[in-house]
Amino acid sequence: MACSRIPEECTVIALHARKSTRYSDRHTVMALRIAAYAAVALLSASSVFADARSDAKEQVAFGINVAQRGLWREAIYRWEKAVEIDPTYAAAHNDLAIAYEHEGQLDKARKAYEKALDLEPNNVQIRQNFELFKEINDRTSPGKDAKGQ
Repeated sequence: MACSRIPEECTVIALHARKSTRYSDRHTVMALRIAAYAAVALLSASSVFADARSDAKEQVAFGINVAQRGLWREAIYRWEKAVEIDPTYAAAHNDLAIAYEHEGQLDKARKAYEKALDLEPNNVQIRQNFELFKEINDRTSPGKDAKGQ
């Protein structure tokens, strides 16, 4: 529709678009409330995640400390706790795998390495640890297949 002069249809359409109703006002208010609730939930979730990662890091640090003293069972407990607190923390899975390997729990070690790599597939340190684990254990366990079963 050409509007060389202002036809009535253009004016009516423009006025109609600006006209609000009780329903449209409620809809706008409701949409704003939903957006505000979503923002609060997102901020709360991110702080909970940050707290969980922080708590998991404390457990990992404690586990490293006791492992350096030769207390591998305590280290395993701490790293299992870290993984429970934050299941997405690849470093905790890696450390747990090392401890399982040290204690001869090879199936658990393999699973922990695989989980760590699933979480961070480009982490060179985790990949090197797992490759060394496979190299040593595949050589010393001739009756087992590639999955270690």
